Amino acid sequence: MAPVGRGKKAKKTVTKYVLDCTHPAEDSILDPADFVTFLNSRVKVAGKTNNLGSSIMITKEKNCVNLSADIPLSKRYLKYLTKKYLKKQNLRDWLRVVSNSKNSFELRYFQVDNEETEE
Repeated sequence: MAPVGRGKKAKKTVTKYVLDCTHPAEDSILDPADFVTFLNSRVKVAGKTNNLGSSIMITKEKNCVNLSADIPLSKRYLKYLTKKYLKKQNLRDWLRVVSNSKNSFELRYFQVDNEETEE
């Protein structure tokens, strides 16, 4: 009979996301502190809002919002909440959420070409 091995416990993976709000914050269009309070009130843990506890930490550093989670949290959910915030602040027409790398987003302005062809 083969020896029974003890099951290894899975390591808790900490996922870290960075939301870069540099361009809109420098133009004083968006307030990162207000965005942090929005995320604190809207992120759902176990199907309930305002249930962050110690599993999710949301902090603001200069013009970036950092989020670290001990529980599984999808990047897509963060993008959804960011778009929801932009819509609430009526900024959705001017800003878009673009992924920089695997764990970061950036808020960018839409590129508008104002060049008219003269005939």
